Amino acid sequence: MANDNIFSGLKVVDLASFIAGPSAAVILSDFGADVIKVEPPSGELWRHANHLPPQPVADDAYPWHLANRNKRGMALDLKSPEAHQVLEKLVKWADVLIVNTPHPARKKLKLEYEDVVGWNPRLIYADITGFGDKGPDANLPGFDITSYWARSGLLSMTRDAGAPPTWPVAGSGDNATAVGLYSAIVTALYRRERTGEGAHVTTSLLAEGVWSASVSIQAALCDAKFFGLHDRMHPANAAMNVYRAKDDTWFVLIITPDKVEAVAKAIGRPDLLTDPRFSDPAKLTANMTELTAILDETFCAEPMAHWYEVFNGVHVTFGAVRGPQEVINDPQLRANDIIVPLEGAGGKLTSTISSPLQVHGVAKVPAKRAPKIGEHNDEVLRQLGFSAAEIDGLHASGTVPKAKGQAA
Repeated sequence: MANDNIFSGLKVVDLASFIAGPSAAVILSDFGADVIKVEPPSGELWRHANHLPPQPVADDAYPWHLANRNKRGMALDLKSPEAHQVLEKLVKWADVLIVNTPHPARKKLKLEYEDVVGWNPRLIYADITGFGDKGPDANLPGFDITSYWARSGLLSMTRDAGAPPTWPVAGSGDNATAVGLYSAIVTALYRRERTGEGAHVTTSLLAEGVWSASVSIQAALCDAKFFGLHDRMHPANAAMNVYRAKDDTWFVLIITPDKVEAVAKAIGRPDLLTDPRFSDPAKLTANMTELTAILDETFCAEPMAHWYEVFNGVHVTFGAVRGPQEVINDPQLRANDIIVPLEGAGGKLTSTISSPLQVHGVAKVPAKRAPKIGEHNDEVLRQLGFSAAEIDGLHASGTVPKAKGQAA
């Protein structure tokens, strides 16, 4: 790791599972932190998500590498009586501990903040839950689909009129929440630099979902009048709608009031500016369906490449709707280090998605594959101060299994 990287020397223990917590640790690792991923001896379920529909199926464990690259791997049976001595040394070693175990199980495992802070008062204990630490549903399990999307109100709004709620993109709420948890961690680290004190920081999938939906939730808080669900053929505003080009490419178009005249002329329909149906706000509102039909006919006459040039020419905001297989070939992604090389994963997995934060003048750590189950067990135990005999004892008890391929 580069000695001048921002988090070089920062020590992180990632006890979390699935996506949000581990992805927050990935952001820290991208900027040089030493992250130890701790998982059960059988491995974390997310290792196998590439074989769990509706995730896209592949031979390569792409979800695991995405959420756990650049980490050292340790397998630990937290239910074993001997596990607490390992946990204690991990906490004493760490600057940051990331946990997402549900609170009832966390209490049984003695993983709550109060259980570990005595070992390391400078520790940043980063806690993520589905629904928050308090309230009647604090102990409910939560995934981003249930907590971030459904409970927050987002899922009720991200659909067209007449359509049922859909199944959101896997991990989308988790990865947004990961950025929030990362922000809480670095905020606490900044505070520690000033005060010397550790902290217990937290966020939830629900809180992050409500924050993402906050424009609408804030509107509800002041009893605003809501329009109905989006209806493409009968929109509240034809200037903010989804249209289709001649080559069947759908695109999102946003025409702000200052761009209306330029766009009307650029698309070859200056007559719309003097059409009596659209000449004043009241008439325009009453005739949005007619205006949408006119724009539909206009945009269907030319392919997306044509409209790309037209819209760029008048600096109007638009976006072609792309599928994942198209997105990966977008030149913007590699030009801006959004997609970067991944070393060592094998198979077809030669690239990965970098975390969304960039600091100009600071190179991120090159992305390397995620660890195998318990790959660095003995290395980490020796670093924590365990003797060879103690390590053998931990192996014998099953508390820390031997890594695959390790001599018996």
